[in-house]
Amino acid sequence: MLGGGNFTIQNKVFPGTYINFVNRTAAGASMGSRGVAAIPMILKWGPENETFEVTAEEFQKKSREIFGYSFDDDEMLPVRELFCNLKKGIFYRLNAGVQASCEYGTARHSGECGNKIKLVISKNVDSETKFDVTTLFDGNEVNVQTVTHAAELKDNQYVIFKKDATLAETAGLNLENGTSEREATGEDYTKFLEKMEGCSFQILCCPSTDDKVKALFSAYTKRMRDESGVKFQTVVHQYAKADYEGVISVENEAEESVPGLVYWVAGAEAACEINRTNENKIYNGEYTVKVPYTQLQLASAMEAGKLLLHKVGKDIRILTDINTLVTVTEEKGKDISNNQTVRVLDQIGNDIASLFNSRYLGKISNDAAGRVSLWNDIVTYGKQLAVLRAIETLDAKEITVDQGEGKRSVVVNFPVQPINCMSILYMTIVVS
Repeated sequence: MLGGGNFTIQNKVFPGTYINFVNRTAAGASMGSRGVAAIPMILKWGPENETFEVTAEEFQKKSREIFGYSFDDDEMLPVRELFCNLKKGIFYRLNAGVQASCEYGTARHSGECGNKIKLVISKNVDSETKFDVTTLFDGNEVNVQTVTHAAELKDNQYVIFKKDATLAETAGLNLENGTSEREATGEDYTKFLEKMEGCSFQILCCPSTDDKVKALFSAYTKRMRDESGVKFQTVVHQYAKADYEGVISVENEAEESVPGLVYWVAGAEAACEINRTNENKIYNGEYTVKVPYTQLQLASAMEAGKLLLHKVGKDIRILTDINTLVTVTEEKGKDISNNQTVRVLDQIGNDIASLFNSRYLGKISNDAAGRVSLWNDIVTYGKQLAVLRAIETLDAKEITVDQGEGKRSVVVNFPVQPINCMSILYMTIVVS
């Protein structure tokens, strides 16, 4: 099947026709795509102490193999919340455990889900010297191999076989004693954040209710953004005191899970394009959202930097797409508390860094011609942002690329005016 449909950025893989219908100018820009979040979770199946990436399609088709449960299982509710909007998740299992096992094999991963594995060994109908070794997971056949000896068995996604075992017929032998820890420590979260330093994503999700962990994530976000130049935002639950544009604090609770809504918000924020906002976005998840707020409480919460969902008719919607920044300074005005503005600025920061590192760093001479080349690339990029209506029309003359104090450095001045979606209408009706 050929590709087709709309496009926001030119990142399609399949051949085909991608057409947008817009007013005047077609929107398309060569820039980094969005839709990626990093998520630490307590899991009962999966690799320990390492990241693993899952796309929305993989989650739907291979959930049992990846997470140990089917797509529609109650255990997968937080993951389904993420993928209501998310394109790709970078997951990390926080907790360790014990692998289930039997005399013929050991579960590939630790956790209770390993106890759902069963091995059935039977004589092959065509050759009495061979055995059919069938792996079942949660009652479903997932692998069949025909071998003469155990040494010939190839490990699969569920079982690591014991190659020195002696095969014998069995109607079904369960792997047993698989366990997993139910809690995560501050050290577990620290290890996760260390792993994230080598990953690329737009949103970092913090599902913890522990203020110490929230503080850890907030400090990490500030350090990475301000000191390392890595631009992303972190979604936490009820931690508006972060007072920082890189931290989004979800105020609502869900009846099924107090911090559960951080998953849906993390997916929505990661997938939101730079020329869009999540303001007024309808909640399409499965949690029962608590919305016990008066108009006065909603207004006060907004002023405190809290992202809220509220009820509009029969729908639950995001009130305003804001972060926790409430302390306004000359360097950071009120506009920086708007996540659409931050998305635009973050996109520019990440994309220009990628442009410089891939095309110029160590490759292009820092002379007039080299700096003109960099200027041209930045102007072209800025015009693409303007076409997307992410920033106001660009004046190329205001963009400068000069030599820095050292022979190896360049100084770029790139003034932009991010555009926000309409939010407030003031109208005067004159009756004559």
